Amino acid sequence: MVCAPAGDGEGPKMNVLRAPQPIVIRDLESFEDLCQVKAVEKEVWGMADDDSLPMTMAIACKAAGCIFVGAFDGNEMAGFAFGIFGREHGQITIHSHMLAVLERYRQHDLGMKLKQAQRERALAMGIREMTWTYDPLQSRNAHLNFAKLGVVSDSYKIDFYGPETSSLLHQNGTDRLWVRWLLDSRRVGDRIAGKNTRAETLDALRHLSPLVTFNGDGRPTRADLAESLGRQRVSIEIPGEILDVERCDMGLAREWRAATRWAFTEAIRAGFYVAEFCRSIRGQQGPGAYLLERGSVGEVFS
Repeated sequence: MVCAPAGDGEGPKMNVLRAPQPIVIRDLESFEDLCQVKAVEKEVWGMADDDSLPMTMAIACKAAGCIFVGAFDGNEMAGFAFGIFGREHGQITIHSHMLAVLERYRQHDLGMKLKQAQRERALAMGIREMTWTYDPLQSRNAHLNFAKLGVVSDSYKIDFYGPETSSLLHQNGTDRLWVRWLLDSRRVGDRIAGKNTRAETLDALRHLSPLVTFNGDGRPTRADLAESLGRQRVSIEIPGEILDVERCDMGLAREWRAATRWAFTEAIRAGFYVAEFCRSIRGQQGPGAYLLERGSVGEVFS
């Protein structure tokens, strides 16, 4: 913490601690702001220029009214979220293409705050739905998306960005869940307000035999497909920290990719949607689990 002298009299000077500067969420306003987007993007994902957002595209998207919000610590960008206009089910939507927060700022819940800012701006435009994609093996993102924001998903994209990209985070395929965020729904409003459904979700998971589960040595085990999909609910387990698995054993990480790809695609094809996610279902270091329910996303929000 920087100390500054107080007063300019002849007496002894006293050091006064300055209060920490609050992190501000605001729209991106300048060319310099957009330059910081590229810097954050490269630091978070380690992408080469070919895979990062071109500056000319960023400028054009901002001028066209796309949602570009950032979290700023003074003049330094701590994170950003970028959404473009899309169209689904005959309605105009926002597709949130990127959200990134620098590692040293991740204790400030900026991912949640940036999503809330996106939601406010989309609703002000009269837009009721936002979509985005994320890697379903990333348990922290799954927790933010389902437990805290209230998304649902009925679409699994295999190698959405191709087999891999230049990012160190994209070396195990680029499979993605395409999630839907119904911005003015009761479900989303409850999650934004902090309603916690973990107890109910854990209770549901206790009564299910997972479609994919951990065996004794941490490898994925597949259940009987016909038996599992004959129920009204199914679950899919994932490692607590897939990045740790990738660092230690990429072969094992690829086993998890293949097993969960099979489980999600078969369940969604059979008429299930992804409804919830719980981190650490067997203790702090244990796996997480998705809860899938038979039915349509429309029924959730009706």
